[in-house]
Amino acid sequence: MMKRIAVLVSGGGTNLQALLDAQAHGEIKGGEIVLVLSSAEGAYALERAKNAGVDSCVVARKSFDSNRAMTQAIVKELQGRNIDLVVLAGFLHILTEEMVTAYPNAILNVHPALIPSFCGAGYYGLKVHEKALAYGVKVSGATVHFVTEEPDGGPIVLQKAVAVQEGDTPEILQKRIMQEAEWVILPQAVSLFCEDRLKVDGRTVHILEHS
Repeated sequence: MMKRIAVLVSGGGTNLQALLDAQAHGEIKGGEIVLVLSSAEGAYALERAKNAGVDSCVVARKSFDSNRAMTQAIVKELQGRNIDLVVLAGFLHILTEEMVTAYPNAILNVHPALIPSFCGAGYYGLKVHEKALAYGVKVSGATVHFVTEEPDGGPIVLQKAVAVQEGDTPEILQKRIMQEAEWVILPQAVSLFCEDRLKVDGRTVHILEHS
């Protein structure tokens, strides 16, 4: 059975595009992106979905009085479409525990740093790269992890390191990490999940050989 994938977005959808491209090239095995769900009307990610012939919908944050109410509406939408895997790709809102309860070890997020560095509440977007450069690290990168109730605290699926270079600005580093790490490991992680090759054991995710 092909696993049904939903990608949750809030903005431009560059990571969504990486997933759509990977799907078009046959790199996502055992699954298919069947829904793009946006938390904002007019997000460019919705155009990307349309161009790829993928169904989309909007569950606008501003329509709800709390993150919990929005989360409940999203869960209802996903379950109504028999979604097996949820991918957060630049989704800018905190989802409450209803999401994790509905999809235990079935929500993937990509974070633009090597967790446990530069992660957790308040670390998102350019802020991550600003903090990494301010600290003076020589290596940063990206992490794909399962989502739990702790921000950026779920079991790690894949990581890829990216060198920090002399003269990097947060914007330059952000772009390099996207191109060299995020857009590489996010499709890989999605494919591994859809091939039933991820086994979660406490904090550790084992990657199984092909059955």
